[in-house]
Amino acid sequence: MDFAYRQFDTASSKWKSLRSGAASGPANPQVRREIPESQIPEGERVYAFGDIHGRADLLERLFDSVEADIETFGRGEKVRLVFLGDYVDRGFQSKEVIDFLLSDRVAQYAPIFLKGNHEEAFLKFLSEPGFGPRWAGYGGAETLISYGVRPPRTRTQIDEWVEACEKLREVLPIEHRAFLTSLSMMTSIGDYVFVHAGLRPGRPVDQQVEDDVLWIRDEFLEDKSSFEQIVVHGHTPINEPYRDYRRVGIDTGAYLSGKLTAACFVRGEINFLTT
Repeated sequence: MDFAYRQFDTASSKWKSLRSGAASGPANPQVRREIPESQIPEGERVYAFGDIHGRADLLERLFDSVEADIETFGRGEKVRLVFLGDYVDRGFQSKEVIDFLLSDRVAQYAPIFLKGNHEEAFLKFLSEPGFGPRWAGYGGAETLISYGVRPPRTRTQIDEWVEACEKLREVLPIEHRAFLTSLSMMTSIGDYVFVHAGLRPGRPVDQQVEDDVLWIRDEFLEDKSSFEQIVVHGHTPINEPYRDYRRVGIDTGAYLSGKLTAACFVRGEINFLTT
């Protein structure tokens, strides 16, 4: 399994890959090809939320904007919310993020919650404490802190990670565990398919495997072929939301950039809301 991730380089103001041997430069340069007219079912309004990564403060601000948008433009329309995963890690408010996602304020819209690679990692640590040092390498320590669990002082003392895991199991609310284990892999609405990371090129949407949907990056981003539907995804941080003829990317690196993005789909239009 590829646990590659990208980190913001403040010196160059760019995202760089931390996977050895990964290509540098933009994830997917603009392709000169006409963007097709893609539709959401008539009478519906869909909001997709990018990677939150433990920033409950940004989530609440963005949700305020979404509800204001619904009040202004969405009266009489069916509203759907789709969250693209990576709710935890890196930021220090992972517990608060899940609390908010489980609140009545969100539940009134019957939201769809997708699984991200960081939720997979969270669950892996709960079942395999020895995974802790690796999890900490890309944000798991911050998640522990949000639940009031002190991370081990080193990444080599496995007995300390076992203790941290046992403590996390004790304090993790039942509702949070149920949330993490109930997340969906993908969902389709109209001409769009919503996933966390992307899809494997050359494979039909209904034959995709979870490892690709949660982790794929360059193979998906750099390919030029289209799928049966436009792919809406997060996972790979970018400075601004991206759209071309095959995909819509909305992970704007919230945990570090302070920019959490949602895409609003209504009829044949896409609009972006960003903190």
